[in-house]
Amino acid sequence: MPVTDPISPRPGVYGHPPAELAEVPEGAVQLSPLLPGGTALEELAPGSLPGLTVLAPPGTLERRHVLALALRALAPGASLTVLAPKDRGGSRLARELSGFGCRLDESAKSHHRIVRTSRPDAPTGLDEAIGEGAPRRDDGLGLWTQPGIFSWNRIDPGTALLIETMPALSGRGADLGCGLGILAHAVLASPKVTALALVDNDRRAVEASRRNVDDPRVTVTWADARDAGAVPERLDFVVMNPPFHDGGAEDRTLGQAFIRRAAAALRPGGTLWLTANTHLPYEATLGEVFKEVTQRAAAHGYKIHEARK
Repeated sequence: MPVTDPISPRPGVYGHPPAELAEVPEGAVQLSPLLPGGTALEELAPGSLPGLTVLAPPGTLERRHVLALALRALAPGASLTVLAPKDRGGSRLARELSGFGCRLDESAKSHHRIVRTSRPDAPTGLDEAIGEGAPRRDDGLGLWTQPGIFSWNRIDPGTALLIETMPALSGRGADLGCGLGILAHAVLASPKVTALALVDNDRRAVEASRRNVDDPRVTVTWADARDAGAVPERLDFVVMNPPFHDGGAEDRTLGQAFIRRAAAALRPGGTLWLTANTHLPYEATLGEVFKEVTQRAAAHGYKIHEARK
């Protein structure tokens, strides 16, 4: 059912806009699918939001989907502030919002484009943009997916190499940053796997995985895998293709934190199977928290490590 607050409707915020570029009202409702616990923008009742600030995502289909959902959720005349780095969709914001019928006030600061507008009485093209970015079944993948999820319309080469390399696993395990569930399918092909916890911080990926991985051995959780309590303990194995971008910028500490979380979740003797881009320096972190670390494959710009606790 749509989420509404008829007594005291609050403005919304999508993501974490830089504070120096856009002011977010105190108590704003978080609407990003990448922040566990947030409200789903698509579930808000039309015309229910008194204002919204959006850090727009970089992908065209995803961004237009979010902007259209935002305009649908806003009350007529309510304020909308949208910003993004110039090279990650910011240069297209004005054109896209104009296409929905918005009148704009555009500015630039700190390599961002910032567009301030208000919801027109009758915005145009919303249904089309919402449909283009909505969940769909991809015939090529044979899976449910959605623009904005990591590798949403193809199998990531690093994941493919990991699937080719790792042996049949057994016991209780976890897939950290599970995405669409592609890696989970490969793990669950082994009848010796008794339980598999899928964890992802993207609500859309979690919802897709729940549709894609129909297996009684599986649990799927919307959480940041780095957080305490997000991953079961004393596992026999962990598999993962950890993220290494945050807001578009490379952040190697993300993968390092995933490695530490995997080590904390494994029992003594448990095994981590990790895929990563060749240039990422994860070996030092692996060596700190695991007794044995072995590179099992390297191809196409990716490497596979097996690490035993």
